[in-house]
Amino acid sequence: MFVDPAQIAAVVRRHPEIAKARLVVARDGDRDAMVLHVEAAGGAAPDLPAVEASLREITKLGGAVRLAAPGSLANDGKVISDERDYSA
Repeated sequence: MFVDPAQIAAVVRRHPEIAKARLVVARDGDRDAMVLHVEAAGGAAPDLPAVEASLREITKLGGAVRLAAPGSLANDGKVISDERDYSA
């Protein structure tokens, strides 16, 4: 699974109701799974199914979208967090 930070930026540009986003890639059993965590901009309510459709269209990969609490996503410049663990 390869996703470029520019692809996540493209998803955010399509949805101005998103202030910040971070893609988390993890293992789900024997497969990779991705979840895009988004913070709403100024009290807006992102249309999560529409964001999910944009994520699929732009990355060509399926993934879930979850609403994060305002200020809960780290402001460290990291757009993609690879949390896969192959040690097991």
